[in-house]
Amino acid sequence: MFFGLIKGEKTAPGRGRAIRTILVVEDEPLVAFDNEHSLSLAGYRIAATVDDYDHAVRAMDEENVDLVITDVALQGERSGIDVAHHAQQRGLPVLFVTGRCPPPSRHLAIGCLAKPYDPRDLIASIAVLDRVLRGGSVTRLPAGLSLFAEAI
Repeated sequence: MFFGLIKGEKTAPGRGRAIRTILVVEDEPLVAFDNEHSLSLAGYRIAATVDDYDHAVRAMDEENVDLVITDVALQGERSGIDVAHHAQQRGLPVLFVTGRCPPPSRHLAIGCLAKPYDPRDLIASIAVLDRVLRGGSVTRLPAGLSLFAEAI
């Protein structure tokens, strides 16, 4: 459990949460594995872990997804920005996880977690996004997380 991130609220996944099931879109195998492992240990359900646009779209269309975590640079011709466009059409929130957050695409995501990041910061970032999606306020952000006012 994480304490003190958001006005002293305990922030473990569970009942009353907006985010329970996550789609991980990452083409770096070690990062994808670490994300999936950390998220599972934190109690989140992983809808799928995929490495390209086509698989991401299929997962969004076939699975019950509450949040899409996507790198911007992906295998193939389409990018994480394209993934975010599809997610937006489906009404799904997106968290970019990338070395450089894409300023022109801020309207497509709720925020960006800068790489490299610690798994604790990923989990804490999702807790913050959950709070924001439920209409709560945020007093402190985990290291590397930027929230996009355009998407909130």
